[in-house]
Amino acid sequence: MMLRSLIFVPSNSKRFIEKAKALNADIICFDLEDSVPLNEKDIARQMIRDALTKRKEYKSNIYIRINSLESGLAFSDLNAIIQEGIDGIVIPKVNDEEEVNKVEQLISTLENQRGICEDSIKLMPSIETAKGVVNAYPIAKSVQRINALVFGVFDFLYDMHLDYIEDDGIEYGYARSKIPVDARAAGLAALDGIWQKVDDIDGFKKDANIAKRLGYSGKTIIHPNQIEPIHKIFVPSKNEIEWAKKVLEALRDPIEMGLGKGAVKLEGKMIDAVHYKQAKAILNTLYEPK
Repeated sequence: MMLRSLIFVPSNSKRFIEKAKALNADIICFDLEDSVPLNEKDIARQMIRDALTKRKEYKSNIYIRINSLESGLAFSDLNAIIQEGIDGIVIPKVNDEEEVNKVEQLISTLENQRGICEDSIKLMPSIETAKGVVNAYPIAKSVQRINALVFGVFDFLYDMHLDYIEDDGIEYGYARSKIPVDARAAGLAALDGIWQKVDDIDGFKKDANIAKRLGYSGKTIIHPNQIEPIHKIFVPSKNEIEWAKKVLEALRDPIEMGLGKGAVKLEGKMIDAVHYKQAKAILNTLYEPK
């Protein structure tokens, strides 16, 4: 699975939820947090449940951004929406690994109770506070479900009592640079924060190119017009392409032909069906329409 684009979709809007079926973002993320007023949380949860009954109509992976643990709504969100069809959960404003562990324990319980394949639902902690930035590596290493970290730039600035200045990014430069390093050290990807000016595509492209140079695999986005530019910018590196080719060669017989073991050693590391799927996704991006 590629992690170039994660688009937030307000889950209290039936129109937006329906339109999301046609989007080609890597991840459609139904939002229960910032875009949903408190008095519409229950309605939004029901709309997500309804959308998941039509899971096959969505081309992308489906994630849900729940409310933060500090809000007191996170567990209610999870109890309401965990069901077949969810690929992952975005946890906002994560401060430490203990918060991730609490979410993981509840999801495990719900998977077991509701007959969902164990560990099938991935986690993306969103780093949006000073404490979260300090603890980004322990957070990334906390549970095996985690496949990426997210940087939430505007809430980070709020937590730091700083204003957003569209200039050189000094106010959030350290945090933005640290998160992809911590993610990579934990063997994960990282997704950069949103670009708010949806009509400023040139500014968006410039910001995305900076994120790529910092080591992010992609960005979180808020408008469909941002999907195509982000996919053109976050193309696989030469190293990723070579790795993908080696993985396909090593696993073609075990995976496609059913010959031998499902896991093999490549350059001293064990690879299996998950890596095979990731490798195919990387190489498929080379042939996407431009």
